[in-house]
Amino acid sequence: MFKRILIANRGEIAVRVIRTAREMGIATVAVYSDADRGALHVMLADEAQRIGPPPPAQSYLNIEVLIDAARRMRADAVHPGYGFLAENAAFARAVASAGLTWIGPHPDAIEAMGDKLRARDAMQRAGVPVVPGGLEPVADLAAAKDAAARYGLPLALKAAAGGGGKGLKVAQSLDELQSAFDTARREAEAYFKDPTLYAERYLENPKHVELQILADKHGGVVHVGERDCSLQRRHQKLWEETPATIPETARTALRDAGIRAAQAIGYDSAGTIECLVDGDRFYFLEMNTRIQVEHTVSEMVSGLDLIREQIRIAAGEPIGYAQEAVRFAGHAIEARINAEDPEKNFLPAPGAIAAYREPGGPGVRVDSAAFSGWAIPPEYDSLIAKLIVWAPDRAQAVARMRRALDEYFIAGVPTTRQFLRDLCDRPQVEDATYGTATLEQFARTWRPSTANAAQRDGAVVAASHASKRLAPRLTTLRARRSSGDGDHVVAPMHGIIVDLRAAGGESVTEGEVVAIIEAMKMMNEIRAHRSGRVAEVYVRAGSPVESGSPLLRLAEN
Repeated sequence: MFKRILIANRGEIAVRVIRTAREMGIATVAVYSDADRGALHVMLADEAQRIGPPPPAQSYLNIEVLIDAARRMRADAVHPGYGFLAENAAFARAVASAGLTWIGPHPDAIEAMGDKLRARDAMQRAGVPVVPGGLEPVADLAAAKDAAARYGLPLALKAAAGGGGKGLKVAQSLDELQSAFDTARREAEAYFKDPTLYAERYLENPKHVELQILADKHGGVVHVGERDCSLQRRHQKLWEETPATIPETARTALRDAGIRAAQAIGYDSAGTIECLVDGDRFYFLEMNTRIQVEHTVSEMVSGLDLIREQIRIAAGEPIGYAQEAVRFAGHAIEARINAEDPEKNFLPAPGAIAAYREPGGPGVRVDSAAFSGWAIPPEYDSLIAKLIVWAPDRAQAVARMRRALDEYFIAGVPTTRQFLRDLCDRPQVEDATYGTATLEQFARTWRPSTANAAQRDGAVVAASHASKRLAPRLTTLRARRSSGDGDHVVAPMHGIIVDLRAAGGESVTEGEVVAIIEAMKMMNEIRAHRSGRVAEVYVRAGSPVESGSPLLRLAEN
């Protein structure tokens, strides 16, 4: 077994790996950017190593720096967590070339599943059904129209190198194809440095169900049940649960196909087969060759520590048990508490946490790296915590989630907590009939309930008490509220200008998208607050911007 593991990640997942490694008697090395110098994962690890300034490209995505840190800290294995370089075959190969062990699947499997066109082809050959669509790239609008004619509308245009909903746009009609193609291609290039797109039929409101797989280096493969991940905004998950409420015929077929899929590519780690379930039929969507954010619910119903299993498999140990030995009990739900403002289309909201109190009690687990006074960096994702509950049945699990969300107290930044609490009372959530369109429909009309007014008032009081210590961050937060200031279109958040759509001298109309800012791993459209002629442009594509800073000035037409 390993003596020392370097964790090439940050935040909640780094804390999660540290805890399991410590139970296994393995020392841990944390890495951190300047933005994370005081982070919890740095405090909990046995050793810590600075890897650079806050931008991910200069720290958590810098392969050379990470390998150098692992060597200098005498680590003998690297755990990539999720996100960043977790599904990067080049990083996996670099780890192996440095004489270290990669705690993940072999690089060929990462590449095979990382390219969605190759993955679709591999699954078809393994007898796993895929969503109706093509195996060839969609190079231009003409190809997109041809795909629409073959597979029907609505049509999804998806990044071949993508995942997590990034580089995915849906055209409901032929008139929307050009915009969907342009936006998906731009996101694919920005997120994955690969603009290649493919097309498939978009299912309107299916269930998004994924199967947890464990496979070792000796040919052993088992599944750890399926999770329903249908409640999403912008194709990003907010609520996951297991077992999924789907027909037993679909469950059995999906589990069997997932085992075949893992065997077909010689998989050898923890991984997830993502599918769409429509009635009693299911279709392969993609495979995530890493530990998932929502692995927690599978742990709660199975009793397995999936991080521990990952480490054991990477060390060459066999799984050591048959499928029949994996027993499932009860029902588990995970809700993601993010630093986002649901009232503003889930606008990312980095800033300082003024006060923080986690819920507890029977069947409640919180996986987090948050604490009172922690400043959530704008350079990374918006996850504050994962709230997980377990109960003997689903009705009790939903009731427990309500109670835990009521107890959760976070002040200083907007969060998804109240939105999730109100989601618990949605009829489709109560009876598990929801699909991938349910949460977006709810979000369009949602306003915070008055049931937790006392907690919101308490948050204001807590923020006021902490105002001296947190004044700079809270000032930044207030500046984020507006996207327009008289003649100026301003940045509502800190981020990077991914695309600038307005040039000097051009006319724009109220509501027109003039720029796209990437913030906390999300693309955000910035729209003109009034019509006018672009008199001055202050930024360019690729440049960083601060919250409240002007992007361009409008004059009268």
